[in-house]
Amino acid sequence: MNEKVNLVSEEILSDNWYTLRKFTFDYQLADGSWERQSREAYDRGNGATILLYNREKQTVILTRQFRLPTYTNGNTTGMLIEACAGLLDKDNAEDCIKRETEEETGYKIKSVKKIFEAYMSPGSVTEILYFFVAEYSAEMKVGDGGGCETEQENIEVMEIPFNQAIQMISSGEIKDGKTIMLLQYAQINDLLS
Repeated sequence: MNEKVNLVSEEILSDNWYTLRKFTFDYQLADGSWERQSREAYDRGNGATILLYNREKQTVILTRQFRLPTYTNGNTTGMLIEACAGLLDKDNAEDCIKRETEEETGYKIKSVKKIFEAYMSPGSVTEILYFFVAEYSAEMKVGDGGGCETEQENIEVMEIPFNQAIQMISSGEIKDGKTIMLLQYAQINDLLS
């Protein structure tokens, strides 16, 4: 525990879709004095994301779906191109991403490689996201993907040339942070070579 932080109170502001809490705490400054602060933290659980890539075809699998928060913040269509991802629920990260990959993309993968984990928006969201990569092939396609109907997912599966996906970052067609991180990881580490 951090000796410079004393939690004073925790209040649940919303427990609808996920949990929004308000924390009041005392924080010790560099000069030794204490300052009282309040912050809100949104807890939606932890998640996992994956970049599926095919060396032979030089392609990646991405998804496109409507994201309301982007629609309310300048994305005129609300559609976002992303790497496959999902919440862990009660699974470990590897089991989660294998399940999500099949649900969202229709590819049943057996082997994944964890590359790192990261807090995606640590100023307000508690989530740690586990990042994976995996090779895919046509033989692994077991369904259409598209997401889970009970979760109101309407996901379009996209097979895109890797070089085009990299260019889509510069053009602004890909604006999702986790997807940019995965594509740049693939580029830096020559995954498709």
